[in-house]
Formats: sequence, structure tokens, C-alpha cells
Amino acid sequence: MSLGPGAWARMRQHRLAVACGALVLAIAVACIVGPWIAAAFGLDATTIDARLGATPPSSAHWLGTDTLGRDMLVRVMIGGRIALLVALVTTSVALVIGVAYGAIAAYAGGLVDEVMMRVVDALYGFPTVVFIIVVMSVLGTRSLVALFALIGGISWLTMARIVRGQVLGLARREFVEAARASGASPTRIVLRHVLPNAAGPVIVYATLALPQVMLTEAFLSFLGLGVQAPLASWGTLVTEGSSQILVYPWLLIGPGVTMALAILCLNFVGDGLRDALDPHTRKI
Repeated sequence: MSLGPGAWARMRQHRLAVACGALVLAIAVACIVGPWIAAAFGLDATTIDARLGATPPSSAHWLGTDTLGRDMLVRVMIGGRIALLVALVTTSVALVIGVAYGAIAAYAGGLVDEVMMRVVDALYGFPTVVFIIVVMSVLGTRSLVALFALIGGISWLTMARIVRGQVLGLARREFVEAARASGASPTRIVLRHVLPNAAGPVIVYATLALPQVMLTEAFLSFLGLGVQAPLASWGTLVTEGSSQILVYPWLLIGPGVTMALAILCLNFVGDGLRDALDPHTRKI
């Protein structure tokens, strides 16, 4: 996979992926800036109006209000901040651990590679969500830091395998042999010559991992192990709305549609990047 100008030209030709990328960016900007704009009109995610209660969407409250009279649009935007933050931070943690682990295993080779990859195989035997649930229950914590660390700390396994395969293929290339012959240290060879040429698959996998992390956080929030009050993410909003869908359906429709749209668009962006960075995978 190449990150040259041709790849970005092919990406621009993938109109669906570009449109989805623009939509994800618009959702992210709305989640970041939107609550500040809403505050100028007297709307926020915490002010309780018991007299208003749960009201359907209207010109005053575009996504309606919840049972406590809080504006759902602002709550969805605040929840989007948390959901996107969880996805970005945990994916970054998995990216750093996976890239470092896979590169070290591949470049070291021999017994070191064998032992390190058998550890990865053993960790694959633990169901990710069950492992996170058990650890959080044992530690008795519901903090965001613990959530970041646990999801990111168990999501790097596939990344390590991808990077290892790429490094094994690149380690025998002529430019690596030339760098080795010129006296470059193993660390310099890996950081300056090998990993930049393996960036394509890493970027694609990281893009596709974002929606998976968001789904994991939503499932944990559904079980009560995710983001805790007074904070709220799309997962917690969907959980709250699902319990009242028959009476107040707009409580589920707003955050549910937003989260589904963001996840769907991220998947299309990942597919577009994969086709752009590796044109051999494109269907003819």
C-alpha cells in the first residue's frame, strides 16, 4: 500500500467515502461547537425543567426533551463528544501498542518473535467485552481512564499481527538492506524506513477500528459499565431511550440515528481508504 499522490487521487474518486468523511467531520464539528451555540440560546444538557417534562420534537427543541425536560439535541451533541473521545483515545492506545509490539516481534525474529506472537494468540482466547466487564467489576471502577485503558489495551492484537506481517515483508526489501549496509541502527531502520512504508494498512485498520470501539463502548454503557452520570455518551443515551421507546420514542431515535450514521460513515471511509491505498483490492 502506498501513501503517494495517486492514492489520494483514488480516494477522491470514491465519492461515497468522501461524502461519508465529510459527514463524519460535520458531526464531529457539530458535537464540539454545537453546545456552545446552543448555550447562547439558553439551551444546555443539564438544566432540568420538570414542568416541561418529555416533549416531542418542536421548533424550540429539535429533538425533543427527555423526562427531566433537558434538551435532547444538546445532550446528543455532548454525548457525541464523549463517544468520539472514547473512540479516538482507545484507538490511539491500541495503535501505539500494536505497532510497537508487531514491529519488535517481526524485526527481532526467531525465538523472540515466536514467544511474542504466542502471547497474542493466548490473548485472542479472551472475549474482549467479557474481559473488560470482569476487570472493571473486580476493580470496582467506572472511570473514563479505566475505560480508555481497558478497551485500548485489549484492541491492539489485530494491529500487532498486521504490522508484523508488513514488517516481515519489508525487512527483506532492497532499501532496508541498503540502510543496514550503511550502518543504520535497527531502531532507525524500523522507525525511518519500515514503519512509514507500512502506514497504509495501519491507517485503514485504525479507521475501521473506530466504529468497533464505539460499539463496544455503547454495549458497555448498555450494561451500566460505560460512561457514568452526569456524563453521557451516545451509548448511555441509547440505553436510556430504549427503556422508554414505547412512550417517548424520540429519546431513542435522536441518539440512535446519530450513532448509527456515524458508525456507518466511518465504515465507508475505511473501505474507501482500503481501495485507495491498495488498488489491487478494488472490484473490477
